[in-house]
Amino acid sequence: MTAPAAARASRGRRPGAPDTRAEVLAAARASFAEKGFRGTTIRGVASAAGVDPALVHHYFGTKDDLFVAALEIPVDPREVLAPVVAAGPDGAGERLLRTFLGVWDDPAIRPGLLAMVRSLLADDDGGLVRQAFIPVVVGPLLAELVPDRPEARIPLVASQVVGLIVTRYVIALPPMADMPADEVVARIGPVLQHYLTGDLP
Repeated sequence: MTAPAAARASRGRRPGAPDTRAEVLAAARASFAEKGFRGTTIRGVASAAGVDPALVHHYFGTKDDLFVAALEIPVDPREVLAPVVAAGPDGAGERLLRTFLGVWDDPAIRPGLLAMVRSLLADDDGGLVRQAFIPVVVGPLLAELVPDRPEARIPLVASQVVGLIVTRYVIALPPMADMPADEVVARIGPVLQHYLTGDLP
């Protein structure tokens, strides 16, 4: 390489390196926290990390995928919910809840999920939950289960699930925190099913 070419290369963006992925994630977390989901761009994250935008796409794919990775949760909710959706709308409320409880009641997984929830709830105006987590992470999958009015049904399902997370896991409100999973499913599963497929006013 000639001297001028070497100088140009030294001034350019850094190529991929072992720590580059972590630096991109750190830049993404900072951007999502400061600017929200809509205000964050792949180009902006790449610039903050000192890499080419193509490298961000290479590591993480879309902005949706980058957001899920930035949450640092031990499971990808889209993968967990895929079998629930694949089985169709009949009985989806119960399956959704059983799957949800199976993940959250796992002591190896719960700490990471709690950290993610607390991070989202700490967002100044709830923007990340409203703009990204529900519409990006779970909304598109749940939309496949509803016959109509996803704009009404999905927030209703989310309200029930978020309330369950807060009462059972975040503040551990008795008796919800100690209720057996089968009992939770029996009591709340029909509510989720109604929100998914039942008649709405």
